[in-house]
Parts: sequence; C-alpha cells; structure tokens
Amino acid sequence: MENRLKELREKAGWSQGELARRLGVSRQTINAVETDKYDPSLPLALRMAKLFAVAVPEIFIDPWEPEN
Repeated sequence: MENRLKELREKAGWSQGELARRLGVSRQTINAVETDKYDPSLPLALRMAKLFAVAVPEIFIDPWEPEN
C-alpha cells in the first residue's frame, strides 16, 4: 500500500522524530511506514489522519478495486 506520509510530514516541516513524538511511536516506525515496509495499525492510521486533518484515504492509497 502506497502512502503520502513523507509528503505530508515534510509539508508540515517536521522531522521523522518530531512526527513520531506527536504520534507516540518510534522514529523507526515512521521510517518503516514512509518506505512502505510497514502498514500501520488502524488506530495509528486514524491518529495520522487527525494530526494532518485529512481522511485516511488521503494518506494511504490502496489500488484494490472490488470485482463486479
């Protein structure tokens, strides 16, 4: 699953460490999400969306489409 976390973080002017502090996770967690090595839990994805004042689908892009 692709994401726009790095783009949003940089637009806010935050380092990975600062974003991690604001979300209550480690800097390594932020790095893993940004590099598509880790999909965050639903609670963490919701916190990210609240922090950036966007909907979860505006951060995480899922190309999956249901079959007709």
